[in-house]
Amino acid sequence: MTRYFLNQDCRENKKKPQDNCNESASKKLETHKRSKKKPSIKKSQSELEALVTVVKYKRKPWRGRNHEDDRLAAAKVQPPWTRKSKRVPVQDEKLARHSRGEGLSGDGIKTKFYQKKLKKHEADIQFSIEQAARAELLLPEESGFLVADEDELTTQFSQQQIASSVDIASATKHFDLHLAEFGPYRMNYSRNGRFLLIGGRRGHVAAIDWVTKRLLCEVNVMEAVYDVQWLHVETMFAVAQKQWLYIYDNQGIELHCIKRLSKVLRMEFLPYHFLLATASEEGFLSWLDISIGQMVSQFNTRMGRLNLMTHNPYNAVVCLGHSKGIVTMWSPNVKEPLSKMLCHQHPLQSLTVDSQGRYMATAAVDRTLKVWDVRKLEGPLQQYKLHAVASNLAFSQRGLLAVGMGNVVEVYRDCCQKSADRPYLRHRLFKRIGNMEYCPYEDVLGVATDNGFTSLIIPGSGEPNFDALECNPFQSKSQRREAEVKSLLEKIQPEFITLDPTVITDVHIPTLKDKVEAKKKLLFLKPPKIDFQPRNKSGKKKGTVKVAQTKRIVREGQRREFVKTLKETGIDKISSSQEVESCIASVKHKTFNALDRFKPKEKKQEKG
Repeated sequence: MTRYFLNQDCRENKKKPQDNCNESASKKLETHKRSKKKPSIKKSQSELEALVTVVKYKRKPWRGRNHEDDRLAAAKVQPPWTRKSKRVPVQDEKLARHSRGEGLSGDGIKTKFYQKKLKKHEADIQFSIEQAARAELLLPEESGFLVADEDELTTQFSQQQIASSVDIASATKHFDLHLAEFGPYRMNYSRNGRFLLIGGRRGHVAAIDWVTKRLLCEVNVMEAVYDVQWLHVETMFAVAQKQWLYIYDNQGIELHCIKRLSKVLRMEFLPYHFLLATASEEGFLSWLDISIGQMVSQFNTRMGRLNLMTHNPYNAVVCLGHSKGIVTMWSPNVKEPLSKMLCHQHPLQSLTVDSQGRYMATAAVDRTLKVWDVRKLEGPLQQYKLHAVASNLAFSQRGLLAVGMGNVVEVYRDCCQKSADRPYLRHRLFKRIGNMEYCPYEDVLGVATDNGFTSLIIPGSGEPNFDALECNPFQSKSQRREAEVKSLLEKIQPEFITLDPTVITDVHIPTLKDKVEAKKKLLFLKPPKIDFQPRNKSGKKKGTVKVAQTKRIVREGQRREFVKTLKETGIDKISSSQEVESCIASVKHKTFNALDRFKPKEKKQEKG
């Protein structure tokens, strides 16, 4: 670095006394003569060098943070990297909303190293909870509900009044599709809530971007359609036709025909396991892995016709409703139901599970509606008597329950934890309801009827904020490809589907102890003792040396056979003491016969 300083002479010339300036000014006033401006004369290089002196300055090297700390400590100044700013405390409600449960105390840890490591881990968890609670300020949207005046009820508001009161973008979400020729219809929304799939009983199948009203594809399969289901991306969907299950792309081109799945009535897709669960008319329940195209499991439930099916998003367990009022829960790992719940004394008409896996709603032909706690398999928490049989049920992301009775749709708010006196909204359609489903991340309820499809605006039903890394309604093609690859890498194996998913992280202590004890028994196992007495062929008395030599040869042969059996069995494959006993029993001393010498000898395996 180069710095420039003025010479001493220049500095002295600048410091002239003020009196001299005043005298010159008075002389000018007396003469009343204006001084003419002299032209600027260019100074030579020597004069500039006389005025300016060049001094080269070297920066001192940095001596490290410790030196800076000592220097600041001597000056009684706190370093900026250790200075902590006071932050506004977070509300307890927000912290409880993001809490991960009670932490570990570390009482059983003996070493100081692991105690310190555990404390650091717990501190990181608390920091992440606090950051997640603080990040709620950045959420752009909030959920809102209809609020009526004192003399009004929210049930009185019609869809036309709601659509005329909201903004233009929200008003376009209420529309009707009149398709009277190919009904009755069934519908399904994609995971990000952007695309709509409808299928008519007379073969009409269509995929739509319902936000922009853009038609992706429309085909007629010329066969009865019983159900439709989106797969992991919006470029593939499954259609349960009269005979077999077909998979199409978003242009309506047939990709696969799965003949092992015949006469399918209902379908459910498990996005984190890449499994397509199907229920057939003949009572068969199947799980198809669409990532590799193989059947994971398929067995007969022995429960008759399966026309009621849903799944629990919390643990990926499939729930089936039966004509005896029973709800069964199934996993692809077990051929028997994981649990059976007697929910009603009459045949079931519909069932659904909320998005967080806490509550299950069931309806029967006796016009009863019950809400159950799926986590404890207890209930009913609430019980309602309807004015008609509920043929369809659907939970929203915010806990609103939609009930379809004939051609009437009723929406109930806060009906699980406490009793609801009256419905939140009511809407009457022209035809009977086929099925209905809430659109994710939108305040919309889609209803498929006998003559088409209707989209209803339900304020406060959808989650206002979405995670773009989980489900992005505005994702591009490149983002969709990356999300598909990432989800395939994070795919969960079907062996992990259980009622309580937290059991996977636990250690079964009794089984572990049995395995350790079994390995110890095998490692310190001694060959069985042999009580062998050689025969005296000639009848004469022989010496003890010959007898002892014969016994030693027999014992060595028995020991070699014992070691060989242990190697063939394998220590790692033995998991209980019963297998140890069976291993010991297989190595017992064999009695020799005189005719054993005529048996063919075993061929030795060639070493490869």
